[in-house]
Amino acid sequence: MLNVLTCPIQQQSPSTHDQVQIALAIADDNILKSLLVNCTPAIARPSLIGTVSSSIGVAIAPQTSVDGIIRYESIHCALAPPEFEAEHSLFPYTNQTTKQKEYQKLTRCESETRNLGQSVSLAQALSLLTQVGFLPRQVDEILSLSYEACHKSWWYTLDADGNPNVPFLRLIRTLRYPNGSYTIQYKDYFSQEKPCCFQSQTQQVLVEIKTGLQSFSETLEKINYCRNQLDIPKAILICDAVSDLEARGFISQGISLYAASDLFLPAQANCVNCITRDCPMNGTEDSPVLTCRRFCLGEDTN
Repeated sequence: MLNVLTCPIQQQSPSTHDQVQIALAIADDNILKSLLVNCTPAIARPSLIGTVSSSIGVAIAPQTSVDGIIRYESIHCALAPPEFEAEHSLFPYTNQTTKQKEYQKLTRCESETRNLGQSVSLAQALSLLTQVGFLPRQVDEILSLSYEACHKSWWYTLDADGNPNVPFLRLIRTLRYPNGSYTIQYKDYFSQEKPCCFQSQTQQVLVEIKTGLQSFSETLEKINYCRNQLDIPKAILICDAVSDLEARGFISQGISLYAASDLFLPAQANCVNCITRDCPMNGTEDSPVLTCRRFCLGEDTN
């Protein structure tokens, strides 16, 4: 199921575990998102992932640590396009009675008032509103509201594929304090299912790196222990190769798989000295290859 790294690691080289952990430690957003999207089965879809970050070597007990934790924003709803401000696209009916019925159907339920930001600075308030997609003029309007006024905007909940689903109405009010800070509150009006957050919720995923020395039961025991201690149900197992039977076993326990070789950092390559014999560039003196994930020095065992 997973690609096998065929090159033996020389004694001075970092172990597979260390190579992967180093790659995770310096990983950019694209690599971390790839872990969430391209593992088997996938943790999340690209369109539903916001900001992402990672922590490596997190201690959870004496002599026990988890190889990594990925934190990402799981997006659940999105601001509707600006043209929806006039509601023409949302209610394209000429009959006023029909328009009113459709409006009442979409806004028949009301949520409690919730805080988007409490006693935040102007810079933080600007950031909160801009990041979700409000235009500059809309941000100015929201932050300049009088005490009892509200800003009205239409939003969409997103389905499992990240596509717009059911629209809902959101009212936003701003409280300004003498010290220059702001509290931004919002209330939703919806047809049936209440939006679970303003835009996204923070999710965590456990990351474990499997070496050839670990058995299936040992790996599963450690992952389950860490999941229980940290209360993180989702997990990704990074490994060189597992049998189809092991893969099915891990996946049945809610663990996604990711190939370790996809995370190895490219090394400075010299095709003349490389012992990866199945590579077409192997032994080429004037090879144009400068870096390679499969470059390996060592004694040729063929």
